[in-house]
Amino acid sequence: MLTRRSFVASAAATVGAGAAITSLPGLAQSERKRAEPPLPTLGSRLALTPVRLLDDSVFQPAAAEGQVLVLYWWASWCPFCAVQSPHMEKLWQAQRGRGLQMLALSIDTRREAAQSYMQKKGYTFPAGMVTPAVARVLPKPRGLPVTLVRGRDGTVIWAESGEMFPEDVEGLAKFL
Repeated sequence: MLTRRSFVASAAATVGAGAAITSLPGLAQSERKRAEPPLPTLGSRLALTPVRLLDDSVFQPAAAEGQVLVLYWWASWCPFCAVQSPHMEKLWQAQRGRGLQMLALSIDTRREAAQSYMQKKGYTFPAGMVTPAVARVLPKPRGLPVTLVRGRDGTVIWAESGEMFPEDVEGLAKFL
């Protein structure tokens, strides 16, 4: 049975994977799709790396040690991200005072596009770019948007590919 959630997830994975992988030069379409890993397994360790943020500050992995961290891969051109990002901002505003850490990773090819989008929308959650150095440690899983939650112990406790419903984004607060 096709539910709204499975339809949205399938569509997001199809659109996100197809659009994101076009930036990998020298690979055939089928090879590009294989280049993006699946979602990490729940309970697996999730390493972090320093990330230069769009506001020119730097996300330091030490800031997330012992904290709940939401990782969110997105793009300024992604229609599913456009629907989910306001809910991510709302989560960030409501829960950062309770210790929530967030790192949004844009797959845009131009830093200026991501910066402009964040500014235009008024988003304040910490966001950086997926650079080759970042991708070596935090490769973007298939689909777009992609949301992971890294628990206080450094393991993956939630993983979702595709647009999340507002109540599901809000529900990420349960991990705090």
